[in-house]
Amino acid sequence: MSRGSRVGALRKRLSGVAGLGRPSGLTLLAIAIAVSLVAPLGWLFVEVFDLGPRALELAVDPRTIEILLRSVALVAIVTAASVLVGVPIALLTARTDLPFARLFTVLAALPLAIPSYLGALAVLSAFGSGGILTGVLAPIGIEQIPEISGFAGAAIVLTLYTYPYVLLTTRASLLSLDTSLIEAARTLDAGRLEAFRRVTLPQIAPGIAAGALLVALYTLADFGTPNFMGVEVFTQAIYARYRSMMRPWAALLSVQLLGVTAAILYLESRTGADDEGAYQSRGTSGGAVIELGKWRYVAALFPAIVAGLAVALPVIVFGLWLSSDAGGYTAGGMAFSWTYGWNSVYLALFAAGASLLVALPVAVAAARGRSRLANLADRLSYVGYATPGIVLAFALVLFTLYGLPASLSKAADNLLLILVFAYVVRFVPQAIGAIRTSTMQVDRRLIEAARTLGRTRTGAFRAVTLPLIAPGIATGAALVFLTTMKELPATLLLRPFWFEHTLVTYIWRVREAGLYGRAAVPALALIGISALSMAVILSQEGSNT
Repeated sequence: MSRGSRVGALRKRLSGVAGLGRPSGLTLLAIAIAVSLVAPLGWLFVEVFDLGPRALELAVDPRTIEILLRSVALVAIVTAASVLVGVPIALLTARTDLPFARLFTVLAALPLAIPSYLGALAVLSAFGSGGILTGVLAPIGIEQIPEISGFAGAAIVLTLYTYPYVLLTTRASLLSLDTSLIEAARTLDAGRLEAFRRVTLPQIAPGIAAGALLVALYTLADFGTPNFMGVEVFTQAIYARYRSMMRPWAALLSVQLLGVTAAILYLESRTGADDEGAYQSRGTSGGAVIELGKWRYVAALFPAIVAGLAVALPVIVFGLWLSSDAGGYTAGGMAFSWTYGWNSVYLALFAAGASLLVALPVAVAAARGRSRLANLADRLSYVGYATPGIVLAFALVLFTLYGLPASLSKAADNLLLILVFAYVVRFVPQAIGAIRTSTMQVDRRLIEAARTLGRTRTGAFRAVTLPLIAPGIATGAALVFLTTMKELPATLLLRPFWFEHTLVTYIWRVREAGLYGRAAVPALALIGISALSMAVILSQEGSNT
């Protein structure tokens, strides 16, 4: 049977399923791509199944339960703290007469431009016995400051670098808020707090929930910060057991981590936005500005201090490392090479290009909105984005070892295909989202006009749709490139031994060796690169407001 006959038979079979209709070739391609993106995760369950009855013993082992409780506690504390920090800053910058509100919005959002593991390095170096701040404060009589490490240190660092998720989503809700309802409540003698509780909070709750979801997923999946702070959570435990050749136990922990991730997503779906959408404007968005009066400049200290701790501290610490000749910062070998930077750029470009090839059919099929299969493909593609990097990397290790023939496994290693595939699975939703949004904005009458002039479906796409969605394609590629540059666990586990370091693996190596100063150049380079992604996010937010 020819390939065309097989595709036709598959279409006919699927068209008989209620609600699916007759899927197009593009839809079939999209669903095939989406399934291939999530299929490697199945090897985790195969590995756990091979454990047999021992799987239950390990699942209820006191050490496993302790890891589960500690991970959940860290997620809960960081999420709550991020809401307590992010929501007030969003209110101050969006609904008050705070001076230089736009500047403080940018400053408060900038922590997203710094990977949290770099923040952890800076905090460890700055605080505690023999830290940088101790030396700076000693001349004024302060010889010891509290050491920040362990569980509390991880919670503080993760809060500093995740609260902007809540800030940005809450701010988006506030900027589209129907302020006429607030004014109506005020005319009915409701106080500010009462009006906020009964009117404002219910309207911005979906935005807060969306940001809290991102914080929870980031905290649960974060690998570097808990490791640097010495906190054994899921990600660190998986890596430790993988390195100790205890792969079945690592697989079991990975499945449990996926279960916690699914539970978080389920809870968010129960408290998420209604059908009207979290950010849809329901009325007048102007007015209702809260006048702070003489407290304006005092209130400005809050976002300034938070942003200073998250942004200024790492930059200062890395700058001091760069100029220091003592403390083991520049001694001990392991010199930095810009080849490592090129390796990061090479992999990121490879991942961005591959992600575009994968994202285009899925995004275009989903944007047409005519098929449940297309929507299913779109949603399946987000599974990898919600999967912690360490879990995905471990699943791909198992897939490479057991799912591929030896010859293909060797070829995949030599071409770095497995590592690039991991990047694609993790970050392709960024490209899909940008391309889908651009495609939905294309006037279908232009496409129909091209078809009436004799263009084929493919020809019309190439001549009309592709030029119009080019900005979305560029944005998606840029986001994949920039996030790939920062990815630590997948690069650490899947980088072939013969492939030289990238920026993140070099930082990991010198940190393990205690040569923190060697990380100064790559850390500052990563901050600069990450700032570009922040510029993309803020430019989009600015264009929407």
